[in-house]
Amino acid sequence: MTETLRLATRGSDLALEQAGTVRDALSSRRRDVEIRRVETRGDQIPDELIHRLGRTGAFVRAVDEAVLAGDADLAVHSLKDVPTEGMDDVVIAGVPERAPAGDVLVHPDGVGIEDLPAGAVVGTGSLRRTAQLKAARPDVVVEPLRGNVDTRIEKLLAPRLQAEHERRLIASGEASALTTETGGDGAADEGTPEADEPNWDALDDEAGDEVDEADADDSDETFERTVEEWFDSLTELERSAMERKVETEYDAIVLAEAGLRRSELFHEVKTTRLPREEFVPAAGQGAIAVTAADPDVIETVRSAIDHPRTRVAVTVERTILGELNGGCVAPIGVSALVQGEHVHTRVRVLSTDGTEEVADTRDLPIRSHAKAAESFAADLADRGAADLIAAAREEAETDEVPRAEADDE
Repeated sequence: MTETLRLATRGSDLALEQAGTVRDALSSRRRDVEIRRVETRGDQIPDELIHRLGRTGAFVRAVDEAVLAGDADLAVHSLKDVPTEGMDDVVIAGVPERAPAGDVLVHPDGVGIEDLPAGAVVGTGSLRRTAQLKAARPDVVVEPLRGNVDTRIEKLLAPRLQAEHERRLIASGEASALTTETGGDGAADEGTPEADEPNWDALDDEAGDEVDEADADDSDETFERTVEEWFDSLTELERSAMERKVETEYDAIVLAEAGLRRSELFHEVKTTRLPREEFVPAAGQGAIAVTAADPDVIETVRSAIDHPRTRVAVTVERTILGELNGGCVAPIGVSALVQGEHVHTRVRVLSTDGTEEVADTRDLPIRSHAKAAESFAADLADRGAADLIAAAREEAETDEVPRAEADDE
């Protein structure tokens, strides 16, 4: 094993942050770590929804292949992105202590899920979150959302910030000045019919009055700060949002709390934690996986960064997910927490529209947690979870629903 460990990772800000955490942990054991960026299939199709990427692991396999090819010694992933099968050639060598595992609702005013008005548009790129949202609030509209954490937040903030900017421009008189300078008021080249003075008398008087009153309302609005002062007060994230064109206006979006925190954006937006009883996280959510193939590297990573309680919890979650054979095609939430001699485990399997579910909680003995997780999964399958997963798989084959978790942590 070389003295300098080469760590493969995706190039997104979140992935690099996670890689930096692993590098720092290994460096404390007197190991130099060199981070190497790997472009994945998911990165090559940035505007496509995850379910069109073909299979779970679109963001994982290319990074692991750098290890198998000898171009890197180890790789780092969000554990929830790592498949529960097809990992025979690499090993999850280390799982550092987990970050908060739950989901949060991001809203410009910080309102909770229960306070959203009927018809509110909520964005997510996750099949699980979509089903859970529909089950909790069948009166809201769930729309697809993809991108890195900052991209998703910008898509949420953009319409409101752009409208606010326009209001301030109108109030200051700058909007009309800009329109006149650019010809945006309908002025045309001299000599053309469009350049003639409009026949205002031909316009409907009532409609004209409504337009005049609306303009008057906008122009009468006053602000304490100038447009420039307001813009200067925006955060870097908000300024980026101002430049973004969005096709869908979201009232709120759902993200993983861990992704927000690791991206250092948790305090940049207003969030409300979603209740874990209803919004059961994905298996492995909030945890990082470090994969390797060389036995010496595996031992180095395991001794340096593996967190025993986290390892037990995610083993339970991934065992249940694997036994249910839900993969990336079904809305499955699995959450495990080590409590003394037991692992408190909650599972929720839903239909894709959120109208049907099989759910349960169980305290599994820590000494036989993997076997107990298998038994729990078998019981859930017999109680109807297998049928829900089979139905979800049929829908996935028609490409009607997203297949995988959102890439947000």
